[in-house]
Amino acid sequence: MVNSGLIGSSEKFQAVLDDVQIVAPAECAVLVQGETGTGKEVIARAIHDSGPRHSGPFIGLNCAAIPGALLESELFGHERGAFTGAVTQTIGHFQAAHGGTLFLDEIGDLPLELQPKLLRVLQEQQYERLGSSRTLRADVRVIAATNQDLSQMVEEKTFRADLYYRLSVFPIRLPSLRERKDDIPSLVKHFVQKYSRQMGKSIDEVPDRVMEVLRSHYWPGNIRELQNFVERSVIMTHGNVLSPRISELKMFMQEPALAPTQTLSDAERAHIIGILKETNWVVGGRDGAAARLGLPRTTLISRMQKLGISCKPRVFVASVDRGASTSGPYTPQLLAS
Repeated sequence: MVNSGLIGSSEKFQAVLDDVQIVAPAECAVLVQGETGTGKEVIARAIHDSGPRHSGPFIGLNCAAIPGALLESELFGHERGAFTGAVTQTIGHFQAAHGGTLFLDEIGDLPLELQPKLLRVLQEQQYERLGSSRTLRADVRVIAATNQDLSQMVEEKTFRADLYYRLSVFPIRLPSLRERKDDIPSLVKHFVQKYSRQMGKSIDEVPDRVMEVLRSHYWPGNIRELQNFVERSVIMTHGNVLSPRISELKMFMQEPALAPTQTLSDAERAHIIGILKETNWVVGGRDGAAARLGLPRTTLISRMQKLGISCKPRVFVASVDRGASTSGPYTPQLLAS
């Protein structure tokens, strides 16, 4: 049976759970695709927990969070003296996941030069640590995840076709929260209960008007953004009725209407800029835009770069007879596409 901790009864989410139940015992490679914050790692864990390797380790690695020069060592490990600073032998994630599952998140950010080495492990179940000629066996199930269109990257020759086909033996697409709005009430109640327990509070009611706003919100950060919003709401609530700061959401209660020449990327750009304005262009930190969107800071920065959003300081220069120049707040600059 699929992990009962997975919350959702909508048709699209139930289809995902059916796929998880089908593929879990197969031990083949799985490619989980979906927008940031849709729960790709949660689905990967459900596949692991429901499969024959459930008693083995589940090891995760975010390929986008590790500099390319260090990623090979993170994957395969290294010997002492393999490179400057390698003072001891270090095992990699493949060895740490031996007998279990290795979850490779943001696989689309894997450097092109490392892709043949990952392909070899998938095909031959063999690899070597950096600085070693000893071949090690990889008894690992690989589940990869991405929010990028790998098929498009294959066409653009930024991702190897053979690796793409090897990873996507069984692809699973996760719907965005916008596509499963019927699941929002269940998710909200789950997060309210979770954070109420953690904070020693007793919150047992979510007003209908609040739930209506939550169901209408665009949620570009998906479940992670909803989870962070509910956590903040629980922090601010003093009684037994959830009291969120609805002003954070009121600008984006409905999915942005697209003009004939506008794309979903345009809508996402507008939403992110709106959140940045609310946080005075602060990206990181507990009250920054990344936290409000339910995204890691590095992911939001990467998304801003792809959408052509750059936060740069605006300098106000006073006239000569009025004194020295002063620096003002950050303001966004749209980068040339």
